[in-house]
Amino acid sequence: MVGLLDPLTVKDVCLRNRLVMPPMQSGRASFEGDVTSRLINFYVRRSSVLGLPIVEHAYVSALGKIGPKQLGIYSDKLIPGFEKLAEAIHLAGTPAVVQISHAGAVATKKVIGVMPVGPSARNKTRMLEKSELYELAEDYALATERAVKAGFDGVELHGAHGYLLNQFFTPLLNKREDEFGGSLENRMRFPLLVVEKVRKQLGKGLLLYRIGADDLAPMGTQLQDAISFAQKLEQASVDIVDVSGGMCGSEPKQLQHINGYFIAQASAIKASIRAPVIGVGGITEAEFADKLVQENKVDLVAVGRAILHDNLWPQRAIQTLQNKV
Repeated sequence: MVGLLDPLTVKDVCLRNRLVMPPMQSGRASFEGDVTSRLINFYVRRSSVLGLPIVEHAYVSALGKIGPKQLGIYSDKLIPGFEKLAEAIHLAGTPAVVQISHAGAVATKKVIGVMPVGPSARNKTRMLEKSELYELAEDYALATERAVKAGFDGVELHGAHGYLLNQFFTPLLNKREDEFGGSLENRMRFPLLVVEKVRKQLGKGLLLYRIGADDLAPMGTQLQDAISFAQKLEQASVDIVDVSGGMCGSEPKQLQHINGYFIAQASAIKASIRAPVIGVGGITEAEFADKLVQENKVDLVAVGRAILHDNLWPQRAIQTLQNKV
């Protein structure tokens, strides 16, 4: 029986176990988005026994920034810092993957200096022109190229929690009347364009996609939509599907009482594809995480807040499971 401590090989990348630290903004980058020594130390302290740490979301262009000290990957001048970060993570014995993102409509004019952009025009949001979508896809590709040059083993596309790719996927925000809006097929079109561009830049590298699997809203994304999308992502050579919330965010209040509150969505998606699936949702107990893998509900388990607040949580969790053997 496979459990949390068992290794997993995806393509040529070997994860020593199935414990993942999901991307969580730490506020440790510089105001320009540079990697700092504080940020490197943050990941080194938490990576020594993990299977896979995913570095927090780095914005791919100036319009995609959401916070003042968010990590950036929008310029070649940032590559040297990412080289140091990748090297430090590798020295800790794990692969290095960075999440890349664009905030779209959830950016603020205060941070980016101009009106935020999104799939459709809304209060304080400008609708992206069709030509801009191809430019944005190229921004993701260039960001990926920088990550590869810096020595990262892969990237994760942020398509959850109300960020730009999620905004195109959800019917709550995508009200476009061209081929990038309307039907489910059309709402998937821009995210899949980005996947195509990024896949070409990665070569043999790992491509992860964090999918907003459920908006938890009657007129929003439903699980069956996410299953269809996950199948398309697999066909587009996405290597790992990371399942989280959509417009409801990463910590929906209505699910806080459930241990592993996005596992049901992750398990349903896992049953529909062959690519490995990451499950997440307020998980704090090693035994519970191990059980999720043993019961084949997910292939990997992401533990976020517990590791964020306690860098020794992974060591204690692994010790707990080893003592059970």
